Amino acid sequence: MNKNMIPLNHLPLGKKAKVKVLTSDGTIRRRMLDLGLISDTEIEALQRSPSGDPIAYDIRGAVIALRSEEASKILVEAI
Repeated sequence: MNKNMIPLNHLPLGKKAKVKVLTSDGTIRRRMLDLGLISDTEIEALQRSPSGDPIAYDIRGAVIALRSEEASKILVEAI
């Protein structure tokens, strides 16, 4: 694994990254792919909910909220 990769849920708010690896499987993996989370997709952490989970992300111009558990299975590289 590339040492520059971090789980998406560790991406600081306001920062952008590129998707590198999806470690989830089954229906969750299919959902992530359907949302456009494929290799080299640019993603930006926008804001945290008041409770801290989920976090809103900008993915291909759409704002998507992902729970920390789901986001932890998406490895990204900060840009």
